[in-house]
Amino acid sequence: MKLEVGGLVQMFRSCFEVVPHLEPGMALWIQAQQLQGDALHQMQSLYGQHFPIEVRHYLAQWLEAQPWDAIDLENQQDEFKAKRLLEGLIQELQRKAEHQMGEDGFLLKIKLGHYATQLKSSYDPCPLELVRCVKHILYTEQRLVQEASNASSPGSGPVDGTPQRYQQINQTFEELRVMTQDTENDLRKLQHSQEYFIIQYQESLRIQAQLSSLASLPPAERVQRESGLQSRKSTLEAWLTREANTLQKYRQELAEKHQRTLALLRKQQTVIVDDELIQWKRRQQLAGNGGPSEGGLDILQAWCEKLADMIWQNRQQIRRVEHLTQQLPIPGPTEELLTELNATVTDVISALVTSTFIIEKQPPQVLKTQTKFSATVRLLVGGKLNVHMNPPQVKATIISEQQAKALLKNENTRNDSSGEILNNNCVMEYHQTTGTLSAHFRTMSLKRIKRSDRRGAESVTEEKFTVLFESQFSVGGNELVFHVKTLSLPVVVIVHGSQDNNATATVLWDNAFSEPGRVPFVVPDKVLWPQLCEALNMKYKSEVQSDRGLSEDNLVFLAQKAFSSSSNNPEDYCNMTITWSQFNRESLPGRNFTFWQWFDGVIELMKKHLKSHWNDGAILGFLNKQQAQDMLMSKPNGTFLLRFSDSEIGGITIAWVAENPNKAGERMVWNLMPFTTKDFSIRSLADRISDLNHLLFLYPNQPKEEVFSRYCTPPNSKAVGDGYVKPEIKQVVKVEFSSPNPEPSSGNSFMEHAASPTVNQHHNFTIYPSMNESMLDTEGEFDLDETMDMARQVEEFLRQPMETQWSGQQS
Repeated sequence: MKLEVGGLVQMFRSCFEVVPHLEPGMALWIQAQQLQGDALHQMQSLYGQHFPIEVRHYLAQWLEAQPWDAIDLENQQDEFKAKRLLEGLIQELQRKAEHQMGEDGFLLKIKLGHYATQLKSSYDPCPLELVRCVKHILYTEQRLVQEASNASSPGSGPVDGTPQRYQQINQTFEELRVMTQDTENDLRKLQHSQEYFIIQYQESLRIQAQLSSLASLPPAERVQRESGLQSRKSTLEAWLTREANTLQKYRQELAEKHQRTLALLRKQQTVIVDDELIQWKRRQQLAGNGGPSEGGLDILQAWCEKLADMIWQNRQQIRRVEHLTQQLPIPGPTEELLTELNATVTDVISALVTSTFIIEKQPPQVLKTQTKFSATVRLLVGGKLNVHMNPPQVKATIISEQQAKALLKNENTRNDSSGEILNNNCVMEYHQTTGTLSAHFRTMSLKRIKRSDRRGAESVTEEKFTVLFESQFSVGGNELVFHVKTLSLPVVVIVHGSQDNNATATVLWDNAFSEPGRVPFVVPDKVLWPQLCEALNMKYKSEVQSDRGLSEDNLVFLAQKAFSSSSNNPEDYCNMTITWSQFNRESLPGRNFTFWQWFDGVIELMKKHLKSHWNDGAILGFLNKQQAQDMLMSKPNGTFLLRFSDSEIGGITIAWVAENPNKAGERMVWNLMPFTTKDFSIRSLADRISDLNHLLFLYPNQPKEEVFSRYCTPPNSKAVGDGYVKPEIKQVVKVEFSSPNPEPSSGNSFMEHAASPTVNQHHNFTIYPSMNESMLDTEGEFDLDETMDMARQVEEFLRQPMETQWSGQQS
């Protein structure tokens, strides 16, 4: 019973109902049978004597359920697992064969039994090859099905291109494996041919020696023997001439195959090192701005190790060919080609080693002197190249931007540094369980820094440094010596915490807008506003630890602040550019702080005290006074909202609508003096809102208890012990107007507030100082600092023993 593969696919198709779309939940083999055209032909080409398509069909469910990916083809210890899978495959085939009935079943029974014997014979000596074969089949089928599925949905691309990229890389590795095995086979063939050639050449020398010795023989005998020897000599010399040409041809063909293999290796290395690894580094940089984690390096290391292994195999093959050439010199172009191949393979392995010496964990980008910090560097090919057999030492040095530029230009920097790092040497350690070779700097400290001359208006928090990590080691028994270096992301050095926010601005701008392959550490001086919005949103969500990022309205508010604009149309800002100076060098109009300093103040306030309220949607935040007034005037009295202060860094204020006590029937919007981090360290926002009884509904119409009650502090116990009463501070607002006829529309409606601690006691003692002095600031907002000072005084008073309080009050 003989069927062509195409006919088998058609036969198998008839066994299943053909569905119109390739569904991801269906078994892979069912979906593969629905492929059309070129995809179908590609699928058919996967099968042959090495793995019959009938085995794929009748054992489809079993094959797809096995843990093929759990077996590492490069790990000989996994051969036992592969052996178990081979045995399972044979048993399944035999079981399937035994269950066949009828005439057709009889023929299939024989066929499946034959396949079981064939596969056992083929793969029993090398069960890992079976795993390699099945993995390749399943990967290819999955790719073809995915491509067909994407094509069947007009206008849609892959949901996630990553698996397809990975499959392409794995397929290229498989192609390289086949090519390397092919050249290995050719090399063995060449070696055997050359050994036989040398044997025959030695035989020709022996014949020549025999001919030379004939002179001492009688003429008759000499003629008789000479004739036979000359005949053998002529035949052998003719063979040697032909074989020499054949050997030269073999050498030339093998060199050309190595050329093609090295070209594909270089291409694969470009994909992995220049694309995938660079993308990982970019993700690592954006993670410094709060972006998603860059992800692990295990897959990249596995790829780099495969590259190193295949490059090294080809290098060894080329060196063996060189040895054969030296052993038997045959004039021709091969010698020159081998020299070129040697240079190429050395360049490829050198580029791989130097590119895979990377910083796994970056040092902090805002680096304070006299403060401990850590970093981790890793050599992705260290384990594969056995670098750990003689563990190298890594040294860390801090250098300036100019020194980094000179380093990349290979200029002599005379081992200069721009500061002194303590504990800056570390030996690389090999971790057997993970197969990683890395150096963990755990207790580095920047003792001092040497700054360069600053340019123009540049401040010390705009000056960039970098930590240089360097090491030296050899591979292949000192055949190749490598001096590897890698630079950290830009570092801004500070000496005081007050410099942190400006240093963070420098780092954020650099991380967000640097380009791959740049000259250290060049960044554009201006960027499009939407680009900055993306960076600000990323930073905000990360710092506040919230999925609720900045809305379009929030970004419009920020644009208005950055550009001193009044437009509410987001499209007006799409093509506008913002400069570094506008971002964090020039103060906002009428303020003594920059755009970034204001935004960073909001972040600090939110992450320290108000994360939960932001996540709940209770804080609108990014509104100005006029917007708040317009929103509140259409709502019932007692409706309030929370907005960030325009005038104070890290301030948040409560705006609410209420009656104007000086003018019956008129309503106005009030703004409370902004609260800051210092205020919330005394009493939380939820407690303060709970204290203020005139605040009823959170905008637009939520009762405040529904929003804030779960965050309120439970009432203090009334128990008295050791003569002390537990104090409680509460927010109190006293209404006083600065003028008889305030103008609500101007936004200058005022209210005084004071923190008023409450002590539950039956005595009607007055323990508060006079409140006659005005506490209004120049903008008509309430001065919280004075009232909080008073609150602290009261708190100190309440900590005194009870008898001291009462005597002090009565006096």
